[in-house]
Amino acid sequence: MLDQNQISTFLTFSGQAEEAVKFYVDLFDEGKIISTRYFEEGEPGEVGKIYTMVFELGNQKFAALDMEKKYAVDFSWATSIFVETKNEAEFDRLFEAFKEDGHVMMGPEAMGIYSKVTWVTDRFGVTWQLVCEK
Repeated sequence: MLDQNQISTFLTFSGQAEEAVKFYVDLFDEGKIISTRYFEEGEPGEVGKIYTMVFELGNQKFAALDMEKKYAVDFSWATSIFVETKNEAEFDRLFEAFKEDGHVMMGPEAMGIYSKVTWVTDRFGVTWQLVCEK
């Protein structure tokens, strides 16, 4: 469950929420699924798909949902999840995972105080900004 009075990111998928969340949780050292609720018969969604899945990456809580395909909208790279990595090895590991079947929009390249910066959209359509300080 999400905490009251806490701001969290809510990701809306069209049938891939569970796969995406498991992918993200496996990628991050402190990733974990907190709760999962599936659509049931008579509810406004596809039975067996994610009604709400709450998860944590680092100390940030997220929630995900599977929207019915007829209502679902695509993610936009105008909104991204920003991750400041601990080191270049973590940056490289995350970048390689996100770019597989995804789309690299920029980088990796050095920029300002960062030794590496990239914008990459993963195979689920979510855009990530990864940075690694010098």
